[in-house]
Amino acid sequence: MKIFDLTGKVALVTGSSQGIGLALAEGLAEAGAKIILNGRNEKKLKDAANHLKKNFKSISILQFDVTDHSIVTQKINEHYDTGENIDILVNNAGMQYRAPLEDFPPEQFELLMKTNVSSIFNVGQAVAKYMIKEGKGKIINIASVQTALARPGIAPYTTTKGAVSNLTKGMATDWAPKGLQVNAIAPGYFNTPLNAALVADPDFSAWLKKRTPAGRWGEVKELIGACIFLAAPSSSFVNGQTIFVDGGITASL
Repeated sequence: MKIFDLTGKVALVTGSSQGIGLALAEGLAEAGAKIILNGRNEKKLKDAANHLKKNFKSISILQFDVTDHSIVTQKINEHYDTGENIDILVNNAGMQYRAPLEDFPPEQFELLMKTNVSSIFNVGQAVAKYMIKEGKGKIINIASVQTALARPGIAPYTTTKGAVSNLTKGMATDWAPKGLQVNAIAPGYFNTPLNAALVADPDFSAWLKKRTPAGRWGEVKELIGACIFLAAPSSSFVNGQTIFVDGGITASL
């Protein structure tokens, strides 16, 4: 269906050397998009690119630290200087740190804010300036089930993901009149490197399966459909929304 076709579109996915970011990049490529992988680790980026190049031709790398506003602006400007636009931006870069709130290191709180929130402002602003000139563009921010729910030991992470949803609303409010659609995907509990410690914990997995109506961990490929919907013409009148892909955990007590 043409409303889900991304042929010829260019998609930049931050934090895409592994996990959710890599899965979304692969899904967007399957829908026809040219993919730009982003991350800080050159080797991991090259490995991810080589993985995708087995099946897709248009895969490139844009290496930079999403938490550094000046570097982000420089790298995005350099990309546009090549003559290629960015039609789709997926702000996926993020991190987690677990500790009791009363003992939570302040430097880790600041790092979480920079990585999970400031990065979306940094890359979103740099790319949106060009999208606004074109009068069109898709920005997809990756939120979390913790956008709506809290759990012991991750209060600062919950803070950042709540901010992602509200920043998404703010971006949409400012940029929808200029032709952009800005939305967020909020994954539930997925089997990713970020959750490796939880996946390996049999007690937590048992709790999660009981707590989640779907009765299991999510697989990263199950996020691809929502991403393609938000990246494609199919979502032309969807703006400022956070779509939960969580097996029903936020719908059930």
